[in-house]
Amino acid sequence: MRSEILILCLIVGAFTWAFRYLPTRMDMSRLPESGPLSRFLSATGPAAIATLFVASALPMLSGGMPLPLLAGTGAVVAIYALSRSVVGATMAGSAAYGAVFWGLSA
Repeated sequence: MRSEILILCLIVGAFTWAFRYLPTRMDMSRLPESGPLSRFLSATGPAAIATLFVASALPMLSGGMPLPLLAGTGAVVAIYALSRSVVGATMAGSAAYGAVFWGLSA
């Protein structure tokens, strides 16, 4: 493996870890609701859903199976419409996509 790829993976991994770990350790109660950091942190849930959607849609562009994408998207929309929970919708979409993909490949 080339050292540039390894270094890039380590940097991306470190920032991903920090992005997920540090907000759980910081005192967010004093942040203004309309401040840039509050808006950034509020946008991470919808960004996660968009990322999962794009990652599952890309294989379709190269002739993949549309059924896992449809199941995952349907689960996200249904759970979000019922509960308004970004976390629940993201988890349900991931689980539905994975289950259908596993079922079709088994």
